[in-house]
Amino acid sequence: MTVRNEMNLSFESRSCNESFARSAVGAFVAQLDPTIGELNDIRTAVSEAVTNCVVHAYRDTIGLIRINVKLTADHTVIIRIRDNGVGIEDVHQAMEPLYTTASSEERAGLGFAVMQSFADSVTVRSKPQKGTTVTLRKTFARRTNHV
Repeated sequence: MTVRNEMNLSFESRSCNESFARSAVGAFVAQLDPTIGELNDIRTAVSEAVTNCVVHAYRDTIGLIRINVKLTADHTVIIRIRDNGVGIEDVHQAMEPLYTTASSEERAGLGFAVMQSFADSVTVRSKPQKGTTVTLRKTFARRTNHV
């Protein structure tokens, strides 16, 4: 895997920063010349991952969310969203559709399912009280020689 370009971003886990992360990653990924649908898929997956950090990782506190984005020579985008929050006890269970640790009236428990539907692959690594890293991968069709 040859990385052609890379971006690092960090911001506080405030809900108002979700749209910032979504837009920043979308603008960076635009170098790969994705279709509007592909770009919206990535933006939505990032939005879900960041929302999980805000709602679950830091709960009623403010912490740091870090995003690393790599664009590869084969038109793949690799996005890592990382927090140092409460972590996930059982990643397999957390990735089940409709599972949530928040009040069922507040959350549908579909964040990971949405990420999986919009990315080619989703990997989750987590340790209780240490944090979580979500890695999203998506390969776009080659349309131009950007990047």
